Amino acid sequence: MQERIEETGRAVVHTTWGQWLAPALLDPGLRTLLGRDWPRYRQHPAPAGRLSFAVSRVVVKHAAAAALQVPAGRLDLAYLPGGRPVLRGLGADLQVSLTHTDELIVVGVSRAGPVGVDAEPAGRRISFELLRGHVCTPGEAELLAALPEEERTDRFLRLWTLKEAYTKALGHGMRRRFSAVGFAWDASGAAGLTGDTAGEWAFATHLVQERFLVSEAHRLDAVPTSEGRLRAPLPVEPGRTPLREPPGPRVVGPPGARGPGRR
Repeated sequence: MQERIEETGRAVVHTTWGQWLAPALLDPGLRTLLGRDWPRYRQHPAPAGRLSFAVSRVVVKHAAAAALQVPAGRLDLAYLPGGRPVLRGLGADLQVSLTHTDELIVVGVSRAGPVGVDAEPAGRRISFELLRGHVCTPGEAELLAALPEEERTDRFLRLWTLKEAYTKALGHGMRRRFSAVGFAWDASGAAGLTGDTAGEWAFATHLVQERFLVSEAHRLDAVPTSEGRLRAPLPVEPGRTPLREPPGPRVVGPPGARGPGRR
């Protein structure tokens, strides 16, 4: 992960909450690590939701700590009004994004501009007819309507996760109408933001563990060098940037955590 951060200024890592459950809950420093999230963890009404909440926040802190090369316990995680997670006291030095679905947890970290991530089960069946007006621009809806049903459903889910990742990167989340944001695919199948002629944004979608669709959005700001200077970001082919496996537990996990079996 650190190599990825040094090379491009950003990384996306994934794990499952089950793999982190015991290491997180048995950590005697859990209350300190959760910080301002401790009351929310304790007050969560559903046991499963409570555990998932705690583990996801622990994973965020360890991923951010690995990127910054600092102890996870030193990080203070807070939230903007729309729910976007931020690291207090670090300004724009490192931006983070979190998503989880079923047992999957995904964290995006970036020292090179805003980042957003979103995940959905790849087999999720969602109604195109019911949601097309909420998710699609008129042009997107027209193109999707012309596809065979199975391909249309898959493309619609991919479009949904891309828009979710993009609006998270903007800090808007669900407050921004998805139908006001347009995407198009080039001949290679790479997704791009309609009207982004300067190529300020890069997008990628990955199939993880053969059953989760994960999309990421990055604004291509300057990338910090190891000497602290800034250089232009490396060229990125939208849709081609690989989603790296998280490094071993010594990098992104507490002692005893296992590296994820896949995304």
